[in-house]
Amino acid sequence: MTLPAALLDSLRAIFPAEALAIGEAERIAYSYDNSRLHALPDAVVFPVEHAQVEALVQACRMHKVPVIARGRGSNTTGASVPVNGGVVVSFERMNRILRIDPDNRLAVVEPGVLNGDLQQALLPLGFFWPPDPTSAPWCSIGGNLACNSAGPRTVKYGSPRENTLGLRAVAGNGEGFRCGTYTSKGATGYDVTRLLIGSEGTLALITEATLKLTPKPSALRTLRATYRDVGSAARAVARIMAQPVTPCALEFIDDVALKLAHEHGGDSVPLAGAMLMIEVDGEPATLDSAVDAVAAAARGDGLEELRVAQSAEETRTLWAARKALSPAQRTISPNKINEDVVVPVSHLPALVDGIKQLSTKHDVLIVTFGHAGNGNLHVNLLPRDDAERARAHACLADVFALVISLEGTLSGEHGIGMVKREFMPLALEASTLVLMRNIKTAFDPDGILNPGKLLP
Repeated sequence: MTLPAALLDSLRAIFPAEALAIGEAERIAYSYDNSRLHALPDAVVFPVEHAQVEALVQACRMHKVPVIARGRGSNTTGASVPVNGGVVVSFERMNRILRIDPDNRLAVVEPGVLNGDLQQALLPLGFFWPPDPTSAPWCSIGGNLACNSAGPRTVKYGSPRENTLGLRAVAGNGEGFRCGTYTSKGATGYDVTRLLIGSEGTLALITEATLKLTPKPSALRTLRATYRDVGSAARAVARIMAQPVTPCALEFIDDVALKLAHEHGGDSVPLAGAMLMIEVDGEPATLDSAVDAVAAAARGDGLEELRVAQSAEETRTLWAARKALSPAQRTISPNKINEDVVVPVSHLPALVDGIKQLSTKHDVLIVTFGHAGNGNLHVNLLPRDDAERARAHACLADVFALVISLEGTLSGEHGIGMVKREFMPLALEASTLVLMRNIKTAFDPDGILNPGKLLP
């Protein structure tokens, strides 16, 4: 697609010269995300205020040109790739923390604020925003909201949906609106805020977010439990989540992942059938009893070793295996397929066993780890050549079918984007998809917002 001259004139009127990029080199930089998919946009714009986003969407709607919101491009599903050309809206310059209100436990931010920068600003005030994806140092709040990206702390503190009070946004018809509240309770009409979170820029472009803050616990304890096999570890997860003390992180790492991490990270990474990394937070007076309760649940058939870190240095050592995983996988397969499926916690043993069987059936190396306390596992298929890539895609379809049969869902925090669109009818009834399409039409009557994503 080449932009109509009239639209290009409108863009120049809305955006100063340094805020509009039409050169090929600049457009290439915004043509891809962490999915390795790419498509060249016709222009990139860098708004600094809400009014510019309204004017942009109105102009693009007039010419039926796609508008694709973009945070920092850390998404793994192609959700910010401009597959039909159009205008990429990079929110990197809308990066102001507008207000922090400790008394009401909220912060108002623009979408381009980095997750890590917000956490640093909140730290001296004794608060944090619970969503903490692995990409926190460089991913944006807008991107977190677009995909409902969460991270390990979700098991105790919830995802962006549970930690966002309200939004300001621009719908596909070019009209700005506000939704949500500045209060922790609200029962006034439809919950549009939660609808927009996770919608991947297909309904509206978020220009401001009111986030719910949580007081930061003053103490943290880390535990590492190794098990004879993955089934024993998965059953331990169910026991841990069935008792009253909720850990703030509960990570699962299977035997294949441990072997890879051991080869990459050395003897600090144990070799075992599976491992759980567990964190418990709270106040010093109650933390010991909380750790004891979680440790008691972690013990059971198949436990080989349970260690509780006694210092910050030991904590870093215990987390070495988890941190060694990503670089270890990159040494095996540059074409890694990373999915983040979710099942009810009680079905984790069946999911883990089923993935083992599918790895054997399709002769594809699969590494499994992730946020076990939510039943959210990252299933990483590691094909090394063209033949394995073909088998991996067949295997992936079987993985999704297994997840749905276990009452699970396709994604916990990565979203759908381009790569999982075709599997949406597997996860949702046809009547549900019709309702979703009708919602899309209400927000975006001409279908210009992030076309080719999420809906099949």
